[in-house]
Amino acid sequence: MTDPQAPRAQPETPRPASSVPTRPIALLLLVALVTTGVVLVVARGGSSGPTGAAGIAKGQVVPNITGTTLDGKAFDLAALRGHPVLINFWGPSCIPCREETPLLAALVARHAADGFVVVGVLTDDPVEPARAFVAQYGGTWPTVIDPGAVLKAAYHVIGRPQSFYVDRNGIYRDIQIGQVTDADFERKYAEISGGG
Repeated sequence: MTDPQAPRAQPETPRPASSVPTRPIALLLLVALVTTGVVLVVARGGSSGPTGAAGIAKGQVVPNITGTTLDGKAFDLAALRGHPVLINFWGPSCIPCREETPLLAALVARHAADGFVVVGVLTDDPVEPARAFVAQYGGTWPTVIDPGAVLKAAYHVIGRPQSFYVDRNGIYRDIQIGQVTDADFERKYAEISGGG
């Protein structure tokens, strides 16, 4: 016999089963937010605001680049004042980087009389494949090794290739996120080749 004073066990009310798990939704929302942020950063690259997608101020002197090149020489970007410069962050494992190399070589030859210089910055890739790539495809310009991605961080590089147009006074004028194209280059080159 049961005690009439004992508390009765209440039947458990079943919880409604969620038709969609919450963890995948949260993950999808996070991916959407990050993707939207990246798209917005890339879209702002050509904006007229004071800071481009690079996070460094347009119209200001670029951070100096010092280090060692692929051929073991010391490099100091400040020594190139008086030259229009394209700083190109790249690596041989980056397919668009590989595809733009012949164009960069042609641009160096085309604008040699102006003193135009390309400066490569090897980031996110080992040195030996980069040396082999430069030897095979004729990258005659200096490429600075970026151990620990210090230069990549200083320039706020968001992907490879990414190029910075720097005028004769060392002033950052424009940016190319992604592969350089001939038409875009000539338009942006006009901003860096005059003056000084």
